[in-house]
Amino acid sequence: MSSTALPSYRELVASGKLDADPAQLAGAKALRQVARDLRKWRPGGPSLSTLIGLRTAEAPRGLYIHGPVGSGKTMLMDMFFGRVKFTPRKRYHFHEFMAAAQDRLNAARKTARGDPVLEVGRSFAAEARLLCFDEMHITNIADAMIIGRLFQAMFEEGIVVVATSNVAPAGLYAGGLNRQLFLPFIDLIESRMAVLPLAAARDFRLAKLAGRQLYFTPSDRAAEVEMRAVFERLTGQQRGAPAEIELKGRKLPVPEAAMGVARFEFSDLCVKPLGALDFLAIARSFHTVMLSGIPRLSPTRKDEARRFINLIDTLYDGGVCLIAAADAEPHQLYPEGDVAILFERTASRLIEMRSAEYMQTRQHRAGRAGPAAGAGEDDGAVTSG
Repeated sequence: MSSTALPSYRELVASGKLDADPAQLAGAKALRQVARDLRKWRPGGPSLSTLIGLRTAEAPRGLYIHGPVGSGKTMLMDMFFGRVKFTPRKRYHFHEFMAAAQDRLNAARKTARGDPVLEVGRSFAAEARLLCFDEMHITNIADAMIIGRLFQAMFEEGIVVVATSNVAPAGLYAGGLNRQLFLPFIDLIESRMAVLPLAAARDFRLAKLAGRQLYFTPSDRAAEVEMRAVFERLTGQQRGAPAEIELKGRKLPVPEAAMGVARFEFSDLCVKPLGALDFLAIARSFHTVMLSGIPRLSPTRKDEARRFINLIDTLYDGGVCLIAAADAEPHQLYPEGDVAILFERTASRLIEMRSAEYMQTRQHRAGRAGPAAGAGEDDGAVTSG
């Protein structure tokens, strides 16, 4: 049992770092069953142990967990992926996976003798037999038209899939063009994966942050103590681990991450030459972003101010919870200069994002940033550093 998500969940509840929730417990138990099934399975065909009944040749069913923002899906996936002993395994943000699949498909069309989609499916199977996907959803027709054959090929090659999503399988690609061609994929999911709704009693982040200060000023040692306390309250850990968001041909470092919460310094995101796609990948990878060291910005730092504006816009549109430490209140961060007018909206959003109303309604915004900026073309997957 030590190799599954369930002990971690019970440990956090027993320590008081999490409130017990029947839906989350059911999710942890379902993930434990997947881990047990993986432990009995040896990929690659029959063997002596298979013949005597110690292992099974057929790949076990995967698991599709769906529920609203804040229900604990990311937390459970973190526990499962970090503790399951099965290898080889890989974890993707679903948008990043589909971007990689489209790249491989473009290459396979030039060389494949048969169906290039099937070849791409086999290529993923050659790299990992357990694939974990965060936030599965389909937003464009290019992905919708290949995903059924892609997953069929991966399942036939013996890949086990564990996925989280905000919607049930029947809600994927809802209203999409030529959706009738997509429907067999829904049937495939339901036949090869157990489907578990995660209707947690409440948004655990709301419970942890209700009535709490989310914006600290100035950004000094006292603010750091408060930020550290908030991080521990949300994750059950004093510190997270370094992580990376994999983008096309490069990696975006995340100094500290745990349970869907990421910590950054202003210099990590706004001094470096990052752009909209970097911020979009962050918004899709984490439900909560903690940002320290936000300085007062002068006209000589207008490039940093523009990046900060883009960052806040992206987090806001994605419904991401922001916890910040800054050297001044929002309207005093950039009082004059070339982008002062643009910054007025940023200041207003910073004020709104620390309100209870934003916290309660952000799930309705979540995903709105998805189709923008070429969704699925350059998104990221989080890996431990």
